[in-house]
Order: sequence, then C-alpha cells, then structure tokens
Amino acid sequence: MIVIKKRFIIVVIYFAILVMLYLVMFSGRSKSDFGDHKPTKLVENSPDLGTLAKVKKITKCLDKPIVSQTVQKGKFFVLSNYVVASNRFKCHESITVTTQGDFTFIENLLPLVERWEGPISVALYAPGTDFQRTLDSIRYLRDCTNKLIRKFVTFHIFFDMDHTPETVSWPVEAFDCEQNPPFREISTYKNEKGLVYPINVGRNVAREMATTHFVLALDIELLPNPGFIPKFLDMIARDEPPLDRPYPRVFPLPVFEVKSGEKIPENKTQLREMLDKNLAVYFHKEICYSCHKIPKFEKWKQLNESQNFGVFRVAKRIHEHKHWEPFYVGTNLEPLYDERLSWEGKRNKMTNGFILCVLDYDLMVLDNAFLVHSPGIKEKSGKTRKKSKLVKETDRLIEERILPEMKILYGFKEGCVV
Repeated sequence: MIVIKKRFIIVVIYFAILVMLYLVMFSGRSKSDFGDHKPTKLVENSPDLGTLAKVKKITKCLDKPIVSQTVQKGKFFVLSNYVVASNRFKCHESITVTTQGDFTFIENLLPLVERWEGPISVALYAPGTDFQRTLDSIRYLRDCTNKLIRKFVTFHIFFDMDHTPETVSWPVEAFDCEQNPPFREISTYKNEKGLVYPINVGRNVAREMATTHFVLALDIELLPNPGFIPKFLDMIARDEPPLDRPYPRVFPLPVFEVKSGEKIPENKTQLREMLDKNLAVYFHKEICYSCHKIPKFEKWKQLNESQNFGVFRVAKRIHEHKHWEPFYVGTNLEPLYDERLSWEGKRNKMTNGFILCVLDYDLMVLDNAFLVHSPGIKEKSGKTRKKSKLVKETDRLIEERILPEMKILYGFKEGCVV
C-alpha cells in the first residue's frame, strides 16, 4: 500500500514538472518583434487564408516592427506609436486607414472604426495644454466607448518644439467614464496661440507608422463603405487586367457628401438612390468642381453594384482632371505630402497630385468602393481676412519655391499642374 502511494506521488510530481516545463517553454512564444500577433482570420472583416497567401506573394511585402519612440521631425516632436492597438497585422493581412486631426475631431474615429473594422493609424496634433486634453480624449475613447477602438486604433501625437507640453506621461489609472467627453471642449491651446494646423505632418506621420503594405490615407471625417478590406485584397489576389499594367498605380475612391440628417449609405445601391434624390452629391461640388469628380462619373453611377471590387476606369491626372485631389489606396512607396503646407492655407494635397502626374501614375478608380463625408453638404462662404492672407502666402510658396523644387526632383510633364 505504501509502495502504491509513493508511486502515485511520483506520477503527480512528474506531471507537475511537465506542466511547468511547458509553461516556461511556450508562454512567451506568442510574442515576436511584431507584437502579440492575432491572425486576421479571427477578425470578421477579413479575407480567407488563400487570398492572403496570394496577396503576400504578389506584394512581396515585409513585416514592419512597431516601435514606440520620440523623434524630431522638422520643427515638431513626434511620439510615434504612443498608444498601440491590441490587434496586430502582418503586412499582407489588411489595409491601414491613416488619418490625422486634433482632440476636437477625435470622436469621428468611432463611426470610422465601426465601418472599417481594421487597423487605423491616427496622428493627433497636441501643442501645449492640448496635449493633456488629447490624452484624456484617447483614454475616454478606449475606456468608455466601443471596444473596437482598443482593438484597431493606434495613436501617434505630435506638437511644435516651441509648444512642448509640460509633461508627456501616460496616466496609469483608467478614465472616469462619468465625466463629460474631453473632446467636447470648445477652447483649444492651438486657437488661443493662433497656430495653424500642420495637416501634412499628421498625414505623413500616420502613414509612415502603418504596418500593412496597403494604406488608405483619409481625412478623419471620411467614411469608407463597410466590407472594404476583404473585397480589396480579393481584387489584388485575383490580379486580373488592368492590374498588370506596367505603370505605378494607386486606387482612388469616389467621395461624396450627404445632406444633414441623412443616414450614410452602406453600399453603392443605397448611394445611387440618394444621388438620384439629390440627397447626396460628389465631394466639394459647390466649392471645387473639378477637385473630386472622378472620370466618367455618370457611367460610374449607372454601373450596378456587384459583390466584388474591380477597376472601373484607369485615368491620369491631366486634362479635365488636372486639379484632381484623390483619396486613394496606395503604399508607403507613394510620394509623401509637403509638410510646409497647412490646412488653413489650402491646396495641401495638390503638390502630391502633381507628383503622381509627373511620375505617370495610373489612377485605378474602383467600381463599388466609395467614401462619404460626415453629413452636411459644404457650400461656398466668405473667407476671413486672416485666412485669405494665408491662402495668398501659400499660393506664393507653391509657385515660387515648391513647384520649382518638384520640377528639379521629379521632372516635368506636359499637362501636369499643381
């Protein structure tokens, strides 16, 4: 009897040792240089593994580590990957929306992440005391709203060196969700100091920090139609003409505005109905007629919706579309945005479009994909004297400095304009 008990004790100890060895050997293996990778297959808005394998083979992309660091970028400090999303993606597994703003616009991330259901890289401008409000706004979104914020949104923060906040430490405690949302605050340090918004710094920071091969650089109030990621990657995996053209390419999305109070369309069929009822128009129709109207728009509108994405038309940024400012799916190989240009000075994307033209980019307009601005159709309005002065200064900067520099760097092509 004593012998049996001893044997039983030995067996128990033996199995306990095996369990301990297992935990020691495998507990850390889920982590890598690319974080706690969670396979995209587990995410609802994702393509199948066969499609992903084809995308990997076609793009030949390399995975990119996520590094949290403080860097200097011109006259700005950038806290890159300051708050990192819990879900991680390899380079071929998804598409990253890259966007920017300040804490007063951060609430727009909620409808964006709900429709996108994929990685989002956002750069927030936070000079001086706006920094703390920005942190509080991030904490509110992560602790008190949709869990998708924690899963998919990675935050970067940047500010002028001359307007460095007193502290940049992240609070340990969770946000008190009984408080009012911090982003509802009307007054800002930026406005008190008369600072302009460096929109292109934010665009570049958010895009350069993306870890996927494909990126979609958006303004924060623009919303894509749901189900975009798997349909786009499936199109890439099929690799059908005209995707075999030899020119560099990006994939512009038609952009629309809807009237205030109207529901944002979920698909092209709903969008077409709204266009027919004059409840929606293409973006900035009343402000800049040629800036966002896609080639052959009427044919695009008449084309019935299908289950998949495809290329509706291959265009160039010339002739009647020489002032086109497309929002497009591209990669980090595409030209960055000129960081000397501001939101208030206007024309902040035109130089990027000029480079796409000079480098002979194919603009492959998608057939069933689109963007919608948050409700409200913009109309022309009078400009303040200060803004008009800044616009004139920007025009002069582009014509006298930026355009000559771009011609030296990229060359010149007949028909390409800023």
